[in-house]
Amino acid sequence: MLTYSFEDIGNDTLYEHLYKAVKNDILNGTLTPMQKLPSKRSFAKNLSISTITVENAYSQLLAEGYIFSIPKKGYYVSNFSNPLLPNTDIKSDFHNTDTIHNFSNDDIKVNSLDTSIINDHDTLKDAGGINLTANHINADNFPFSIWSKLIREVISNEKSSLMSPLPSAGSYELRCAIAKHLLDYRGLKVNPEQIIIGAGTEYLYSIIIQLMGRKLVYGLEDPGYKKISKIYNSHKVACTYIPITGSGINMDILKESNADIMHISPSHHFPTGIVTSVGTRYKLLEWANENKARYIIEDDYDSEFRLVGKPIPALLGIDTNKKVIYMNSFSKSLSSTIRISYMVLPAQLMKKYNETLSFYSCTVSAFEQATLAKFISEGYFEKHINRMRNYYRKLRDALLNAIRKSPLNSNCTILEENSGLHFLLKINTNKSDAQLKEDAKSNGLIISCMSDYYMHHHVNDNEHIIIINYSGIDANNIDSIIEKLCQII
Repeated sequence: MLTYSFEDIGNDTLYEHLYKAVKNDILNGTLTPMQKLPSKRSFAKNLSISTITVENAYSQLLAEGYIFSIPKKGYYVSNFSNPLLPNTDIKSDFHNTDTIHNFSNDDIKVNSLDTSIINDHDTLKDAGGINLTANHINADNFPFSIWSKLIREVISNEKSSLMSPLPSAGSYELRCAIAKHLLDYRGLKVNPEQIIIGAGTEYLYSIIIQLMGRKLVYGLEDPGYKKISKIYNSHKVACTYIPITGSGINMDILKESNADIMHISPSHHFPTGIVTSVGTRYKLLEWANENKARYIIEDDYDSEFRLVGKPIPALLGIDTNKKVIYMNSFSKSLSSTIRISYMVLPAQLMKKYNETLSFYSCTVSAFEQATLAKFISEGYFEKHINRMRNYYRKLRDALLNAIRKSPLNSNCTILEENSGLHFLLKINTNKSDAQLKEDAKSNGLIISCMSDYYMHHHVNDNEHIIIINYSGIDANNIDSIIEKLCQII
């Protein structure tokens, strides 16, 4: 029976300490692939802790892919390698052109959904309709009083610095505040000098393209957020689409592809909600290490809002060979109208940026950066995240409970509800996805389906999986949402 000491656990909770202990034993080989773990009850009894503590630890390990479960048999250690390899076996230089592939316009499926949703949303908003495709924060949840207080302090106390030009990478105070936040919240040790601030991730994508060169091929998740492919396409760079499996990117197809850069959201994929397993994460890093030109762009877009267990560790945290470009923004945590995003570049890419692209002016105003720096460094951001996590958990639970108590319950399956600000509703219906959306629109509801987000690897346009974005809904509208969903289904 596994035995661990709980005498000195620091600031960890009991389940966090147990999770880390089991995880470390898996990584160092003490627990071997396919080894059966103790049952929750016997493990709890042996360690003199509660069963719920073991259950929470197992749930976190399960979410990250360190273990898997077999119904009625128990939990087992996942079978994956831990390739923390030195940066060797480099097969090409930075300007490798052997893998270039020219895509025609027909290769990029235009997403008509994006424009239609915007137009429909404007129409519905005037008519009092409800949009389940928008992922924004309600005005009542933005910390206006604190934000306005900090703005006044910044204007009063930092007049001189506000009138001085900012470094190309952004305010050093804000970069320091972000670096500390990443250490405290994500366990990531990064230098402020590695961080670049930009007005939205779209701008930062353009910087990456200029930094890496337009001759490389960018791999994108399929299904995925189609705006990303549109941005890359607008910059005349080639894209290839890699299908998503239950554990993340399909590594076999990635290896067969001509991708040089892989753009992923491993902690919470949109729209499937899948968390990339630890085994796939190590395989991704191994893939990147095989070629000097290869890098991984990690979009950690809503990692703050995992509503059950600990946040999923970032891929950057296990990157030993400087192959991960980490990106995040404040659009989900604060507001989409605060156009402040950031990326963490590996040292070698930051050096190249300073040498070749630092002539760019920072695209975010000094006023906003100074205010956000104070908001983070003075602890307001952490308090806001904690408050919003509780708010979203209650909102999600109220919506899920309403679904389960309604006639919908016998005609749908709820999927991926524990992380991020959306979940999936798989509907049992004979209607096509197009008909579902049209009927929803007629009933004052804008929805999107999983089939809207596929690029090249989708063969069934009628999966009947509705994506429920709930961050922007009003709790008072839940009954109305359920009623409308019942009417269309």
